[in-house]
Amino acid sequence: MVYSEKIADSLKRANVSVGDLIAVSKKNLSYDGILLEHLEDGDDEHIVLKLDNGYNIGVKLEDYEIKLVEKGQAPKLDYNKVDVEKDPNKKDILIASTGGTISSIIDYKTGAVHPALSADDLLRAYPKLLNLANIDVKEIYSILSENMKVEYWVNMAESIASEIESGVDGVVVAHGTDTMHYSSAALSFILRTPVPIVLTGSQRSSDRPSSDSFINLMNSVGAAKSNIAEVMVCMHGSLDDSYCSLHRGTRVRKMHTSRRDTFRSINNEPLASLKDGYISSISTNNYFRRNDRDLNLMTSMEPKVAIVKSFPGITEDVINLYIDKGYKGLLIEGTGLGHIPDYTIDTIMRGVEEGMLIGMSSQCIYGRVNMNVYSTGRELLKAGVISCGDMTPEVAYVKLSWALGQSENLKEVKNIMNTNIAGELNDKTSLKYFLN
Repeated sequence: MVYSEKIADSLKRANVSVGDLIAVSKKNLSYDGILLEHLEDGDDEHIVLKLDNGYNIGVKLEDYEIKLVEKGQAPKLDYNKVDVEKDPNKKDILIASTGGTISSIIDYKTGAVHPALSADDLLRAYPKLLNLANIDVKEIYSILSENMKVEYWVNMAESIASEIESGVDGVVVAHGTDTMHYSSAALSFILRTPVPIVLTGSQRSSDRPSSDSFINLMNSVGAAKSNIAEVMVCMHGSLDDSYCSLHRGTRVRKMHTSRRDTFRSINNEPLASLKDGYISSISTNNYFRRNDRDLNLMTSMEPKVAIVKSFPGITEDVINLYIDKGYKGLLIEGTGLGHIPDYTIDTIMRGVEEGMLIGMSSQCIYGRVNMNVYSTGRELLKAGVISCGDMTPEVAYVKLSWALGQSENLKEVKNIMNTNIAGELNDKTSLKYFLN
């Protein structure tokens, strides 16, 4: 992207180009930084500098004097190919990119950030990965994770299954963090995998000094080499860079908007911890091992499923909306043990009578639904609402969509919802997992 004609003229007069180290100053305030390209959504008054600490700032050029410090190199994305010889003694790991912060890399000479969509890009940015495995990269999507859809989960699963059939020893899925726990749940139900499938992402982009990109990716490759053959999420387990936690795909949730250790196992403990690309400790023996089962793909999902959060003052109109729109499933995120105001029960009964499958989870995150304790819960059970046990609302929503895709018989779908498919249901919930 190029700067406006006005800014371009100012830069030309100062003999400054993108990639140069420049100084901008006014009165007692000055900044030294690399001049970056114009942002796609930037205005026509500011230039963008990358400071030495790794952060980018915008500077309103007309307020500052500009001076060239050192000529630099303009961003170039036409890199030469990286020649990598495959090591027969190392496992073959595929990194499948779907987008998100982790799928971009930084050229520290020029400050340019661009998608890492090829093996060459990725290995140039993270050459140490070759110490762990033979790495290949495949782009499935390049989207913000909030734009993920049910059909994208299916396509992702089919693409991963194809690579497993081709002989890869493990798969790392680079994914945006906002909906990673939805995708990990979806892949857990759609795929029975004989090799590890590890989702990972980054809370901080690679051009920030506090980036978690490389450590998350390195430890995810380590997890993909391991003997734990499930769908998992690997992210920072602490605020510093000391280790990553490996979470079961149906037991994990994003718990903080910006902390690097945002992902936590819910009503469960992490499967393992990793450091420097290797498993440092395993918390449980309750997991599928490599080649314990054959690859199996079950891709049918019902897209017309929604989540409704109960709140004081919720009206029947909220539920009627989905009934009238022909939704096949509704996941209620109830209060406490699984409640919604009793005046909505008639509407819920209407939905059940018209063939809608309705499940109940809890807003509390930790603990489990028990609708036998209070009268409203018992009325909901009588109306045909299914208890989702100790599943998180996100997992229950995804499972409901998947279960409705497996059968048109609602009795069979209810049985699927009550059956532990991918470690999403515990018979009992221990207090030791609370905020672990």
